[in-house]
Amino acid sequence: MADQALAEKNLGNEAYKKKDFAAAHEHYVKAQELDPTNMAFYTNNAACYFEEAKYDECIQECQKAIEVGREHRADFTLVAKAYARIGNAYLKKDDKKEAFFYFGKSLSEHRDTELVKKHKELEKELKEQERTAYLNPELAEEEKVKGNEAFKKGDYPTAIKHYSEALKRNPDNHVIYSNRAACFTKLMEFQRAVDDCDACIKKDPSFLKGHVRKGAALQAMHEYGRAQRCYEDALVIDPSNKEAMDGLISCNRNNTNPEKSREQALQDPEIQAILSDPSMRVILEQISQDPKAAMEHLKNPDIYTKIMKLRDAGIVGIR
Repeated sequence: MADQALAEKNLGNEAYKKKDFAAAHEHYVKAQELDPTNMAFYTNNAACYFEEAKYDECIQECQKAIEVGREHRADFTLVAKAYARIGNAYLKKDDKKEAFFYFGKSLSEHRDTELVKKHKELEKELKEQERTAYLNPELAEEEKVKGNEAFKKGDYPTAIKHYSEALKRNPDNHVIYSNRAACFTKLMEFQRAVDDCDACIKKDPSFLKGHVRKGAALQAMHEYGRAQRCYEDALVIDPSNKEAMDGLISCNRNNTNPEKSREQALQDPEIQAILSDPSMRVILEQISQDPKAAMEHLKNPDIYTKIMKLRDAGIVGIR
């Protein structure tokens, strides 16, 4: 009986190659009747359904195959293949969650490198799908208002909670990052305040409060050089801004030991990497001999970032 079943399977395979799926189904079903213990006859039949775009039938046939395989201790690679085919069928049905689930089931049976990649890509797509489905600018504004009310009451943890929810709903709103930064500053979580200000400034470089609040957080961390630069950037936007002017004066007054600050900065691996770069050494030499050369070099974004890092550390004196 087993030999007859295999003969029917081979006939089904020939019909499958010719895309004669009706004939292939007949042979695979005969093979199942002759030997109902071989799950391969079911997975082959499922492959026909898949090619015919009959995805529900494909899934049902694969599930039968898995039942037969489990009952008769089939090789785990065959079970994995059946699960993967179910996943692919769900993918064709545009049901990514079910596809992700069954790809995971397949990988738990047998780790296929290509399926691992597919599984990871699908996970990213699902996370992005979930994120975009959650976006809602109107609800974000409601959460922002609640955050503002909590901030006015001095309830900064609650304000942070509402601002964080607002950012999930609308991550492009630069004002919310700035508002949350103010909360972190009040709670003396200065680095988190700086991070939020960076996000705010990245979204809108012209937003004054982003620069001022970053300056205040850095000043609280005694990073006067970096704080000074933030206040200067704020004054470029609004030369009459009192908060920025007061902050700049305060930085100059408090940074009483620039030599010590410079020594500390030289221990920074990032500073060391910049100073050890031969091309940067040439640029710094040019700047020291011809201040006008600085203007040309600062047009390069990468060089600008490095020179500003050195300036904030007190190593170069460019304004």
